[in-house]
Amino acid sequence: MLSETSGVKKGNFFVNASFAVFITYLCMYAFRKPFTAATFEDKQFMGVDFKIALIILQLIGYTVSKFIGIKIISELKPANRLVVLLALLFLALISLFLFGITPYPYNAVFMFINGLPLGMIWGVVFGFIEGRKSTELLGAIMASSFIVSSGLVKSSGKLVLDIFNTSESWMPFITALFYIPILLLGILLLKRIPAPSEHDQLLRTTRIPMSGKERFIFIQQFAPGIIISVLIYIALTIFRDIRDNFAVEFWNSMGYTHTPMLLAFSEIPIALIVMIIISSMILIKNNKIAFYSIFYITFFSGILMLLSTLLFYNGYLDGISWMITAGFAMYLPYIGYHTLFFERWIAHFKYKSNAGFLMSMADTAGYFGSTVLLLFKNLATPNIGWVRFFEITGFVTGIFLLLLTVINFYSFKHIEKKLIKN
Repeated sequence: MLSETSGVKKGNFFVNASFAVFITYLCMYAFRKPFTAATFEDKQFMGVDFKIALIILQLIGYTVSKFIGIKIISELKPANRLVVLLALLFLALISLFLFGITPYPYNAVFMFINGLPLGMIWGVVFGFIEGRKSTELLGAIMASSFIVSSGLVKSSGKLVLDIFNTSESWMPFITALFYIPILLLGILLLKRIPAPSEHDQLLRTTRIPMSGKERFIFIQQFAPGIIISVLIYIALTIFRDIRDNFAVEFWNSMGYTHTPMLLAFSEIPIALIVMIIISSMILIKNNKIAFYSIFYITFFSGILMLLSTLLFYNGYLDGISWMITAGFAMYLPYIGYHTLFFERWIAHFKYKSNAGFLMSMADTAGYFGSTVLLLFKNLATPNIGWVRFFEITGFVTGIFLLLLTVINFYSFKHIEKKLIKN
């Protein structure tokens, strides 16, 4: 692989890398999320609402994928990234085809299979841009794609249903087909991304594949910080998944009828503001300061989450304003973890490893938490409406962010002192 200085010039490198990661990860959502635009009314799977069953099955597959990714992504060599990426996306597309062709309710199993390859896409794609002085900016651009794309592909799925009069079973596959040309462009651009330069490695620590023994040592050294960070990430993932998967039900419950427009455009201001804030962290050269900044960001987000939910609950904030504000309060630390926290963790402690290992661990726990909560919602509290369920989740998430962030801050300070003594 070429170095940044001997390959693409810096300006061209940034434009190429930005488009590559944004387009590729946006298109991944076209393989994952369109089915949530359907309602699957009056359908069930083993006594569970069919749509909820599909979401749970995909989440289980996605969680298993993240767990497998702890090993695969952390050990993945740069030369093999493109082949692995293409194989994962191909398996996801085939599963959507089988979901369409297989009669209801037996097609539900293919949504589990759909989740199995997709859970590793982030780790593969992020591997192209981690360990660089521009990683926060590139990572923010990449992460903003899943804020926009979630609403975009669900809008696309809704339009496929409304305009082409497609069945709900075939809609996910047909929607994914529309995104394949864009996906191929993204993959071609990924291929042109050069390896981190020597200057990047000096600033952010060399990124290397990790063996099982190296992963075990890392966990031993940072155990308290890993545990609390993962708990915070679980809370963020749960709120994000509930908001993401059941946005249609929320808008319908609030009486809004133009859901395709709301799904797409309610996310745009969030994406823009979050991207500006997170990408500005590239200006912080000191890895220690940048690393601890995520704690302040998360604490502020917890306050905003609690306050906005309280205002919405008491009728001082309308549904659209609350969804945007609560979405911002969730996405700011959520994307901060993806692009800033794990990246600067490695750089600050100068630990030769890779962010994919940490991200895969956090994602495994996060999506497991989402699966458990969805099962609880459907089996233990089926009579709670979606608006009230969103409110409860918002309150709990806000409290978790405030308490756990303070504990985590002092936990890492303790780890830092211990490592300095040694």
